[in-house]
Amino acid sequence: MRRLLILGAGTAGTMLANHLRRELADNEWSITIVDRDNAHQYQPGYLFIPFGMYKPQQVTKPRTHYLPKGVDFIQSGIRKVRPEENEVDLENGQVLGYDWLLIASGTQPRPDLTPGMADGSLWHKKVFDFYTLEGATALHDALEKFEGGKLLVHITDMPIKCPVAPLEFVFLAEDYFRKRGIRHKVDITYVTPLDGAFTKPVASRELGNLLTERSIRLASDFAVESIDNDRQVMVSYDGRELPFDLLVTIPLNTGQQFVFDSGLGDESGFIPVDKKTLRSTTYDNIFVLGDASNIPTSKAGAVAHFAVETFIPNFLALVQGKPMPNEFDGHANCFVESGRGQALLLDFNYDTQPLTGTFPLPVVGPMKLLGRSRINHMGKLAFEQIYWRMLMPGHKLPVPTLMSMAGKHEEK
Repeated sequence: MRRLLILGAGTAGTMLANHLRRELADNEWSITIVDRDNAHQYQPGYLFIPFGMYKPQQVTKPRTHYLPKGVDFIQSGIRKVRPEENEVDLENGQVLGYDWLLIASGTQPRPDLTPGMADGSLWHKKVFDFYTLEGATALHDALEKFEGGKLLVHITDMPIKCPVAPLEFVFLAEDYFRKRGIRHKVDITYVTPLDGAFTKPVASRELGNLLTERSIRLASDFAVESIDNDRQVMVSYDGRELPFDLLVTIPLNTGQQFVFDSGLGDESGFIPVDKKTLRSTTYDNIFVLGDASNIPTSKAGAVAHFAVETFIPNFLALVQGKPMPNEFDGHANCFVESGRGQALLLDFNYDTQPLTGTFPLPVVGPMKLLGRSRINHMGKLAFEQIYWRMLMPGHKLPVPTLMSMAGKHEEK
């Protein structure tokens, strides 16, 4: 009996368990998946909770509802991976051996790593995150009471999971205040360590123009050093200061603590892998799926989906002693809420930045790339049901796994 161990029962881990249990014979393979709790959270839903578009209970379901029969679920935190011994130590005292290890442990927000953020008197009073369910829920209450002043929407550093979410938040916030009739009382600034609105030049230009159109200030190249709670000021390493009445921040994102403790990750706790095969660059029997690796593309659910679909045939070939047939191209696509009941759609990979055009089909689309539309917004909202009903059970979606240039227009 060969032992397959999956660390993390979130988006990537759950898809892996469903795909592989169907493909690997029960009498030849045991599959075990580990996570600290039994609460699978639909993280894209965090964005909508502050604006009352989603209820907190809407985004959480039991992990066990989405794991197939024949997969053993162990509820425990992970203490350490000992790759030389092919063993994993759990916080509950168990030691699990493995022949193959799939790490899908994601990222974690670390507000404690910025002085004055989580340890300040303003945390969840005037300084909020929305990358946790607790933070998004607290922010909903704060927004309802906010009557005007300086709002900062801030990214501490890259990489972060769902890199478009801060932009989506700022556009939704602008629309939220407009609908409440107090937009003229709110001075909104988007604060980023990047030199523009986004990581990809064409998308950065389009989104930067939208910031200008909505009278949202852009403070770029801002590397936060600390938050002064007494003066309600955010301070950068170059000495710039930005005052605020309400600060919505995306804290530093890192890999999980067990990755640091195991010596598997880089300085941010992300595990180095071959970006085309997702195989550890150090240990041949370890693969890393989802946000836990250091691959140079977005940390997002769509990337996890495309990566898993590329990985499954590779793994099945590998365990049969055959060459891996597929190479992952870093394919990512994501909706960007722009307010006014519209959204943009981005589609890109390691080598090709977001382009204009239509998706998933040429001409007919029906979705518009790098352009605002109502159907893109509806697609964003519909994705919740697609996530629970199709992605988590491991069903195939009618979109290409590798990025297609069909329907896209390259700039001259």
